Amino acid sequence: MGMESIIVTERPEKLDEIDHYIIQTLQKDGREAFAQIAEDLKVSPGMIRQRYNRLVELGYLKVIAATNPLMMGKRTMAMIGVRTDGRKMLEAANKISKFDEVVYVVFVSGGYDIMLEVFCKDHEDLLKFMTEKLAKVDGVRETESFIYLKIAKEIYF
Repeated sequence: MGMESIIVTERPEKLDEIDHYIIQTLQKDGREAFAQIAEDLKVSPGMIRQRYNRLVELGYLKVIAATNPLMMGKRTMAMIGVRTDGRKMLEAANKISKFDEVVYVVFVSGGYDIMLEVFCKDHEDLLKFMTEKLAKVDGVRETESFIYLKIAKEIYF
């Protein structure tokens, strides 16, 4: 989803138990066979395929290949709170979202204007990102970084 996406609280179609089961199963293993899901639910694989296609079409599901940052050599992960010049907040977020280290950008209320999640090779790489990239973005006034010590829950791995 891009920067223009919004938080949607209502969906045009209600999901039933079969839809929820398909979603939960694919969250655990995105490569689970439709035949296996159909067998679990005692329905036809064709029905699961139709339901799956509908869930994708409606935007409930998006199947992606998520890389494991640790396996990719990204050992330092951090959440960074950013305070901006309000008039330049959107432009700053747009520029920040283009940096390779940045995997998540969200506008927030409270003490920060923007929160971002970054994956870096090590502490030195994080420092370089913060001083040579982030601090130089027009509109960024101040930042506060929160280095991850341990991930207690992560839905992708």
